[in-house]
Amino acid sequence: MSTTEEEGTALGGAAAAGSRKHPKTLELVVVIPIVLLSALGAIVGMQLIVTLGISANTSIIGALIAMVFARLPIAVLHRFRAIDRQNLLQSAVSSATFGAANSLMIPIGVPFVMGMPELIVPMLIGATLAMFIDGTMLYGLFNTKAFPATGTWPAGVATAETLWAGDQGGRKAVYLGIGIAGGVGGSMLGIPMSAAGVAFIGNIWALSMFGLGLLMRGYADPVFGIDINAMYLPHGFMIGAGIVALYQVGRQISAIRKDTAATANGEASEDPEDRAMKKFLFGGFGAYILVALLLTMLAGVTSTMSLPMLLGFLLFAAIAAYVHELIVGIAAMHSGWFPAFAVALITLIIGILVGFPPAALGLLVGYSAATGPAFADMGYDLKTGYMIRGENSDPAYEREGRRQQYYAALIGFLVAAIVVAVSYQSFFSQDLVPPVDRVYASTIAAGASPEIAMQLLIWAIPGAILQWVGGSGKQLGVLLGTGMLINYPIAGWTVLAALAIRVGIERAFGQTRRSEMSAFAGGLIAGDALYAFFTSTLKLGK
Repeated sequence: MSTTEEEGTALGGAAAAGSRKHPKTLELVVVIPIVLLSALGAIVGMQLIVTLGISANTSIIGALIAMVFARLPIAVLHRFRAIDRQNLLQSAVSSATFGAANSLMIPIGVPFVMGMPELIVPMLIGATLAMFIDGTMLYGLFNTKAFPATGTWPAGVATAETLWAGDQGGRKAVYLGIGIAGGVGGSMLGIPMSAAGVAFIGNIWALSMFGLGLLMRGYADPVFGIDINAMYLPHGFMIGAGIVALYQVGRQISAIRKDTAATANGEASEDPEDRAMKKFLFGGFGAYILVALLLTMLAGVTSTMSLPMLLGFLLFAAIAAYVHELIVGIAAMHSGWFPAFAVALITLIIGILVGFPPAALGLLVGYSAATGPAFADMGYDLKTGYMIRGENSDPAYEREGRRQQYYAALIGFLVAAIVVAVSYQSFFSQDLVPPVDRVYASTIAAGASPEIAMQLLIWAIPGAILQWVGGSGKQLGVLLGTGMLINYPIAGWTVLAALAIRVGIERAFGQTRRSEMSAFAGGLIAGDALYAFFTSTLKLGK
């Protein structure tokens, strides 16, 4: 195998700049498996989201399938021995699975549960467009100050370690294998091993807050008799933290402008990644407004609102989708967990308090829910690619590889949209909808309450303060809010225990065991994902 050819990507991008050409997504040997496996991933994602209420992380499944392809006794498939082609395949499968389940089935399930079937097709169109915007924005924002490539992106690390182990073997493969065994074994005992894996590689401050939030939610009621969920404490806390997080992103944009103004020779010195950050942040928001307008027109709800309310709804829907995407992305980058369902519920509660009519509220929560999952999943996949391409050791190769991953994800999104469009009726005819949609519908039916508004306002204050104190690097407020929105206390104990072990190892060995720890952590996450995927698939067959 030549290290000067694309098959040499097993070296993780270490070859000299310009010595390689990245494989293309539209090569027949790549695009045909992408389409077929994306369709399969979309079907599995739909089944999981309507029966179990979750969607599995299929990035690693896609990576394993690609690795198997490379070893089949078929000459044309030997080209999949190039690790970058495996990366393209797993990117598409992951995008199709998350896209079909989270970005499409959840939004179109809302009007169905509300008894408004006439809104399903408009919602599907709006959600599909939002999904494409969602993924495109992360593609543009990846490796900027807001969403750096050096961020944790845990599932991306796990997939990269899996691809490396299959490609290179050696010491990393041993630690990955031990991690996978631990991930599967712990999961069989009911321990969320992905949480432990994240703790070994993520930001210690952010994950400490995440673990603390999980414990607060899990034990506040049974131990202290305080139902923080009924108090809307997590929701208000996340609102405050989210507003400050958005402000912090705005400050980063402002800093970029100042840096651009300061030049050494009279020419702009703005970094291309920072320029992309401004372009995609502003362009994305404009796109969300346009899609919100199209959605309301297709749904025919414009006549149910006055002109001022309609304009307010369009602006609020765009802001909700935009903020939902950023909060979900920040949480996913730091913790590997993202409270997409809960943040969409926060959006809905605020919309109810504003006084939007029921049909508009159904569109609002569906539109908000459509953004975020594709954003986070794209971050995971691009992190995988960034690692296997050598972490920007060859900038031109990194840019081209990222672009090809984006094309693969777009194909995955398109396949997901087609699969959902042709098959959602068979699910709905059996009354199979994502369980969270019934929560959204019942919340709309319950209506507004001044007490809820006051609770949200009260708890937004400490959320904002903590996020401000921690800064954009630690994301203390967002991650504590994320933990409090998830009722899973054992995950809190797992995170904190793994953090304690990590600190002990780093004190004893410094950073000399960093590579092994990363491989082991990737194995824990991979083992947990594999166990969850296969056990969920078995449940579907019963």
